[in-house]
Amino acid sequence: MTSRSTPASSPAGHAALLAVCLAALALPLAFSAGAIVVPSLGLEHGASPQALAWVTNAFMLTFGGLLLAAGALADRFGRRRVFLAGTAAFAAATACVCLAPDLLWLDIARGLQGMAAAAALAAGTAALAEAWQGPGRARAFALLGTTFGAGLALGPLLAGALLQLGGWRSVFATSGVLALLACLLGARVLRESHGERVRLDAAGMVVFSLMLASLTLALLWLGEHGMGALRVQGAFAICVLLACVFVGIERRQATPLLDLSLFSQRAFLGVQLLPVATCFGYVVLLVVLPLQLLGVQGQGTGIVGLQMLALSAPLLVLPLLVARWAQHVGSTLLCTVGLMLCALGLWWLSRHAATPVPMQWMAPLLLIGAGAALPWGLMDGLSVSVVPVQRAGMAAGMFGTVRVAGEGIALAAVTALLAGLIGRHLPATWPHATASASMYLATGDLHSAQRWLPQATAAGLQQACGQALAALLRVLSVLTLGCALLLQLLLGRTARLQHHLADSA
Repeated sequence: MTSRSTPASSPAGHAALLAVCLAALALPLAFSAGAIVVPSLGLEHGASPQALAWVTNAFMLTFGGLLLAAGALADRFGRRRVFLAGTAAFAAATACVCLAPDLLWLDIARGLQGMAAAAALAAGTAALAEAWQGPGRARAFALLGTTFGAGLALGPLLAGALLQLGGWRSVFATSGVLALLACLLGARVLRESHGERVRLDAAGMVVFSLMLASLTLALLWLGEHGMGALRVQGAFAICVLLACVFVGIERRQATPLLDLSLFSQRAFLGVQLLPVATCFGYVVLLVVLPLQLLGVQGQGTGIVGLQMLALSAPLLVLPLLVARWAQHVGSTLLCTVGLMLCALGLWWLSRHAATPVPMQWMAPLLLIGAGAALPWGLMDGLSVSVVPVQRAGMAAGMFGTVRVAGEGIALAAVTALLAGLIGRHLPATWPHATASASMYLATGDLHSAQRWLPQATAAGLQQACGQALAALLRVLSVLTLGCALLLQLLLGRTARLQHHLADSA
């Protein structure tokens, strides 16, 4: 199944880890960049908020929708080959983004970035699962998770600084340079490995990708048009239909894209729950909070940056430590406790959301970040530890799909929910104007909301947003706590998982 395995303690093993971590740093930075550069692109191209949203959506749709297919391709054609192709294509697509003459071509290039990112992440994760065996694997994946988290956490701060220094093109170019470095280093140090050499499930790849795309589109349109809109109902119906078709295809395949029998295993289900929980408990805050604090509440970039640093700082330290702690107290307990701490922090923050005084936010933000950091340092390793190494590409692709598609879906769902909660606190005299103003406020555009509701004062709109944010945080707290309890139910007595963790840690 593989050529040669790199000993975990060898220089080549560490160099391979560095190559994959460089890619893991570039990919979330590309996601963060889309949100940060939108105001500059809006001024340059004069586009609507809906059009500008596709700067991020085009990347997330292709990235999340193609990860599972990319994992299958990596298993079939070689993890090294697919990783190098993905990182090289990502660098080339980034050049196209920077040279795009208008917003349409930029969105197309962003979609190509997402396709390349899927190949790089799925193949790189599977390559590490093959290269690192024994005691080093848990630490290697803890570092990979830390790097991915650092890219998400520090991406907005770095992108903001680059935006001031070199314009929006420099923000995108940075992720392209990192991907190119990953490609050059990977070409020197990565050794080829394969999974099971089986016939590709092309039909499954296409249907699964279209299913995720339709679900994401439905949630994006839901916030903009409401559930009564025909396009929203149609997108949800298509998603359900494609899901049924996908299940039918996989059941008839001798070598399916996704082995549906894995979902009968409690350990596999529990591992997929981890990125969902961290999406709702942590990742969405990286986008929602800066938009509310900067765009609606009018806080300065410096103080908002400090608050985001409080949220992000634990992910730069704790994931590297939890791999060692797991040997003594168990991964399941650490993940469960982490999600409970995250839920507590969200509830605590909701008590201060209506009156956002920065010093009152610091402690709950630190608690949220610390809680999210505990499962974050373990879940990448867990994703490939619950399946045989021959299926590492499939497992990495599925886990990456849940993580990346979950981020896009969670963000779309949370934005729609926040807009609905804001609308409850706004005047209902003109329903269309209220709905439009709510959506602008949910995306941090106070001035556009005031144009829709000229009778409302800025202070009144800020108060409505604060109350809605408090309610949203309580909902997220309950969701995160529910995920923690379900995780304990799924993994608490799973002997197979504990066996794999003992081997890898």
